[in-house]
Amino acid sequence: MNNTSMKNVIMGSVLAVVAVSSLPANASSFCAGGAAATSTVTAASNSSGFVKVAFTPKCSANVFLDGVDASATAYTVGSASSKGKNRFNGSSIGGAVGNAGACTQGTGGACAAGDSSAAAGLAPST
Repeated sequence: MNNTSMKNVIMGSVLAVVAVSSLPANASSFCAGGAAATSTVTAASNSSGFVKVAFTPKCSANVFLDGVDASATAYTVGSASSKGKNRFNGSSIGGAVGNAGACTQGTGGACAAGDSSAAAGLAPST
């Protein structure tokens, strides 16, 4: 898979999560570089969270995906690929997906799981 295709896969994953949900005040890792989601996005037990209906995201191979349910109006996500060198983030605040810079957690310039959670923390949440 070339670099452009990988970026499209990562951005598509981020957009899918942002479109379906928003983040409550807790952080979760959904994809850990495998083909299946490692956890379900849970709905808030009260009106304080953005996610109202639980779901399990679909993950592409090599993708790390994290989300933060920041408030009733904001959900942020971050993603990275174990085959890539950049991380991406987005949020329900404006819905834009952007480049969150070069990965710093992996070795040899590659991304690791910590890069997606760091990217989610850089997305706008207010």
